Amino acid sequence: MTLRYEVNPPKIIQDKLLSHEPQRSLDDIKQRIINISKNCNGIHITDSVLGIPRVSPLILAALIRDFSKKMEITISLRVRDRNLAALTQSVCDAVLLGLNGVLILKGDASTDGPKDSGLVPSEVVKHLNKLGFNKNIDLFLSLPSNPDFNKIGKKLDAEPAGFITQVIHSEKQVTRIVDELKPQGFKVIPCVLLPSEKNANSAKFLKLDWSGIRIM
Repeated sequence: MTLRYEVNPPKIIQDKLLSHEPQRSLDDIKQRIINISKNCNGIHITDSVLGIPRVSPLILAALIRDFSKKMEITISLRVRDRNLAALTQSVCDAVLLGLNGVLILKGDASTDGPKDSGLVPSEVVKHLNKLGFNKNIDLFLSLPSNPDFNKIGKKLDAEPAGFITQVIHSEKQVTRIVDELKPQGFKVIPCVLLPSEKNANSAKFLKLDWSGIRIM
């Protein structure tokens, strides 16, 4: 089983000003990943979470691949602020870098104001499949932690390699999703929030029950 650690690339903008230390931040992340690789055999790199401009996940993926050929690397790509040509090019770059998978998702609205390409993740995956990218890399779609399987028909019809869930609340949610989707040939990657002081606010926002769990 592949255990993936999720990483956010460095911010490009700090307090509304251009950051002048992206290389230092990348070096810090590189060292963190080297340390984490002792316990994890995969990395997932996000794409401008909360709409905040960050270094491209492809840049960080290339850095990781440069010092680790065995690490499984997946990245997120937002469709909200990219057109189809840009997305196709990015997935092509991911293939050339030898990445293992790409999560195609809508993405959070930009902090600079409303912006939406109008693209739908499932339609993008369907387009990429028609171009044959699915023969060279796994294409994933996102899935709620407690999905209504009667309402995800378009995602299933897009025929992704599988699904990466939102933060899971319980083992039962994982079992339910796997029992429904794995027999249909889909991979399932559950997203789990590590119980830690740093993640306490996120856990509270997500209404996670960490009672009885040792906080790291």
